Amino acid sequence: MGGRVSALPPPLPLRRVLMRNLSVDLETYSSIDLAKSGVYRYCESPDFEILLFGYSIDGGEVKVIDLASGESLPKQIKEAILDDGVTKSAFNAQFERICLSRYLGKWLKPDSWKCTMIWSAYMGLPLSLVGAGAVLGLEKQKLEGGKDLIRYFCKPCKPTKANGQRTRNLPQHAPDKWVEFKAYNLRDVEAELEIQKRLAKFPVPDEEWQNYILDQEINDRGILLDVDLVHEAIQLDERARSELMQTMKKVTGLENPNSVAQLKIWLSARGVETENLDKAAVEVLLNEATGEVREVLECRQALAKSSVKKYVAMENAVCYDGRARGLLQFYGANRTGRFAGRLIQVQNLPRNDLQDLNEARGLVKTGNFEMVEALYDSVLPLLSELIRTAFIPKPGCRFIVADFSAIEARVIAWLAGEKWRNDVFAGHGKIYEASASQMFGVPLEQITKDSPLRQKGKIAELALGYGGSVGALKAMGALDMGLSEDELKPLVDVWRTSNPNIIRLWRAVDKAALTAVRERTRTQTHGIVFDWRSGMLFMTLPSGRNLAYVKPRIGTNRFGSDSITFEGVGNAKKWERIETYGAKLVENIVQAISRDILCYGMRRLNDLGLPIVMHVHDEVVIEVREGVSVDEVCREMSKSPPWAEGLLLRADGFECSFYQKD
Repeated sequence: MGGRVSALPPPLPLRRVLMRNLSVDLETYSSIDLAKSGVYRYCESPDFEILLFGYSIDGGEVKVIDLASGESLPKQIKEAILDDGVTKSAFNAQFERICLSRYLGKWLKPDSWKCTMIWSAYMGLPLSLVGAGAVLGLEKQKLEGGKDLIRYFCKPCKPTKANGQRTRNLPQHAPDKWVEFKAYNLRDVEAELEIQKRLAKFPVPDEEWQNYILDQEINDRGILLDVDLVHEAIQLDERARSELMQTMKKVTGLENPNSVAQLKIWLSARGVETENLDKAAVEVLLNEATGEVREVLECRQALAKSSVKKYVAMENAVCYDGRARGLLQFYGANRTGRFAGRLIQVQNLPRNDLQDLNEARGLVKTGNFEMVEALYDSVLPLLSELIRTAFIPKPGCRFIVADFSAIEARVIAWLAGEKWRNDVFAGHGKIYEASASQMFGVPLEQITKDSPLRQKGKIAELALGYGGSVGALKAMGALDMGLSEDELKPLVDVWRTSNPNIIRLWRAVDKAALTAVRERTRTQTHGIVFDWRSGMLFMTLPSGRNLAYVKPRIGTNRFGSDSITFEGVGNAKKWERIETYGAKLVENIVQAISRDILCYGMRRLNDLGLPIVMHVHDEVVIEVREGVSVDEVCREMSKSPPWAEGLLLRADGFECSFYQKD
C-alpha cells in the first residue's frame, strides 16, 4: 500500500522550569566564636567551612547536601544563589548570605534575600526559630538536641587522651551523630517553610524590605575602629583593675573583695549596712563614707565601669580590614520595629564629657600608664569616656553625626494635635522651657538653662508623655535632680492639665483597641487603624506599617477596668502574657513612627550617596569626604515623609574626626 509519508512536526523546545524561590539553611564550622565576634569575623577564619547545605526549591522537597563528606552544590543551586532574579530566604538570612559569600568567593548583595526571622518579628513573634515555631504551633518543630550537635561538629573541641588529642570533630568521629545532624539541618528548612506558609496572608510591605536591604548594606559596610587605641585601652584597663583589686585586698584583708557577700560583711563590721552594692547603692553610700570605707567604695565604683567589656567586644568583632560589622539588628524590638545593638552594643555607649578628647586619646595610645594616671584622676573612667572615640572614619574622610531633635516629643504633639507644642516646634523648639512656661504660667524668657523650673519641665517631659505618674518621675531620677517627694504628684497634675490633647489621645487609643479586640472588628482614631484579624490585633501606622499583638484578650486590670493582654517577650526575656493600656500603646505608636521617620531619613541620605556607617537611636553617623556639609545632611533629615503631613522635624549635626557626643 503506497502513499506519501508526511513529515512529523518539529519537536517543541524544552521549556526550562524557572526557579523563583530558594529556601536555605547552613551548618558551618569556624574556630572563631560566632556569639562574640559575629558572622563577618566568623567567616574570615581560615578554617571556616560549610558542612551542610539544606535547601528547598519553590517550597518543594527539602534536601541536604553533605559538603563535609565530599558532596558538592549542584550547578543549578549555585546559579540560583548568584541570580538576583531568584529570591533566597532563610531564618536570619544575614548568616546564610555572608557565609555563602565567603564560600563562593563573591559578595552577595542583600537585594534578593528575604529573612523569615524579620517576617516573624514583624508579626510580633520571637526572633528565634524555635521560639517562633513554638508560638505558631508548627507541626514540624525545630529538633531538640541541636545545641549539642552544633557544639560537637561546629566548634573546636578540647584535645583529650580519649579523642586522640584532636581539636575538631568530623563526621567520621561520630557517624550516628552526623546522621542526626543532617536530619536537624533538614528540619530547620522544613520549619522555616512552614512559618512562611503560616504567615503568607500577612506579608511584610515592600517598603519594609527596602529598609531591611539598607540595614544589611550598613552592616556590610561596617565602621572603622582605631585598633591601636582599643589594644592600648585593654592593656591599661587590665593594669588599672589589677591595682584597684590589690588596693581593696590590702585595705579589707578579703580574699575576694569583688565578692558582694564578702564585702557586705566587711562593711557591716564597720557600721555600714546595705542590701546590695550596685552602682546606685554605692553612690548613696559614698555620700557619707569616710576613711577606709570610702576608699574601698571608690575602688568598687571604678571597677564597675564597663570600659574593658566594650573594648574587648571591639577586639573580638573587628574584621581583617579594621572595620567592625554586624553591629545593628533590624527589627530588634519587635513591638515597635526599632533597631537593637549587637556585639559592641552601640545603643548603650557611655557618654563623653571630657574637653580634651583628642589629647586623651593620644596619651592612651602611648600606653604610658603612669602618665595617664598622673594627668587624670582615674584611669578607668577615662577609658570609659573614650569608648565612643574608638570609632573613626577611614583615611581621607570625616564623620558627620546628625540626630533628630526631640523626635518623640514632636511625634506625639503632631499625633495628638497639641497646638501649643506644635507652635513651639515651629519656632524656637525649646520644649523643656516651653513646657515649664505652660505648666507654671511663667514667661518663657524667665526660664533659663539653669532654672529650677526648666529642670521640672525637663523631667516632666521625659517621664510623663506615656501615662507615667509619680513612679515614672522617680524612675527618671526626679529626686536625684532636687525635686522633693511632695512636688511629684502636683507636677504630674499640672503637666496633664497643660496637655489635654495628649490625655485624649491615650483614652482614644485605649477605647479603639479595646473595641477592636472585644468586637473583633476594625476601628480608627488619630490616623491609627486598629484591626482584629485571625486572632491578632494589628495597629496600622501612618506609614502603612503594622504593629502586631499576638493572641489579644480582654482582661481586668488591678483597677477593675477592662484591659488588653497579649503574648510577647516580657521583661524577663521570656514569652509570656503581657498587659497593655492606652498610654502604653501610644508609646509603642510614637516610638514606631519615630523609627519609621529614621528609616525614611536614612533612605534619603543613602539615595544621595552618603554612606551611613552606624546609627544609634535617632542619630546617624556618615563617613564622607570633602564636599558634603552638615547643613546638607540635616536639611535632608528634616524633611517629613509624605505620610506625615504637618509633622515638624528638625535635625542637628556636627562633624568630627572620631565618634563623640557634641
